[in-house]
Amino acid sequence: MILTAGTRLFFVFSLLLCGSFSAQYITSGKITYERRTNLEKRYTDQRMRRMINDDNKIRNESFTLTFNDSISIFKPVPVEKTDGMMSWMTTKNSYLQNLNSKRQISILALFGQDVYVNDSLPSRNWKVTDNKRTIAGYECRKAIYQKNDTTRIYAWYSPALIPSVGPEGFCGLPGTILGVASEDGSVIYFAKKVDISQPTSSDLNLEIGKNKVFTLLELRQKLEKEYGNTPWGKRIFDDLFRWL
Repeated sequence: MILTAGTRLFFVFSLLLCGSFSAQYITSGKITYERRTNLEKRYTDQRMRRMINDDNKIRNESFTLTFNDSISIFKPVPVEKTDGMMSWMTTKNSYLQNLNSKRQISILALFGQDVYVNDSLPSRNWKVTDNKRTIAGYECRKAIYQKNDTTRIYAWYSPALIPSVGPEGFCGLPGTILGVASEDGSVIYFAKKVDISQPTSSDLNLEIGKNKVFTLLELRQKLEKEYGNTPWGKRIFDDLFRWL
């Protein structure tokens, strides 16, 4: 087939347009987040504060979110060497979300052991604002979630990444969440890199095995019964359910 100059120009323009369109709307990939935790803001108990100083009060840790149009898995990036007691002062939870079945599997780190939870996707009443910022090269809009009278959470999502997923089990916004922050700035997640790729089935698998699995309500009731009356129990309970 012989293409005229006009036809060739139209063909090239069409390819550029299609490429631009496909680049704008992403349905699968892998996002690397950095979590910044300010331990001085996180802990008010004086016994815990004695272990915190100017050199160790800020902890930076990495997590990944691998996703396609129906499933996402969020998990910590393994580290070769931990720093003892300080590593226990931040949580390292994993989440698998199935957008089709509207279910979430969580692996929560508790007392040095993994606790497994299978429940419905969390429902949050987000307020989307007009505020915008760029994160990892993507324009994001700011949304606010008022969890209770004392807890407000900010999120920044990008409509260019279509799946309604995010770090630490967050979801429910019209796009992928690239940033999350507590109001006091004690815990902040920001995406550092977005890799556009197609994950394999093994990439989107979270092993439960034969471990006991709770619903979120069952776990709450168990922890309140066993540890609710201890001076440190409420602290652990609040920390575990900070994002849930």
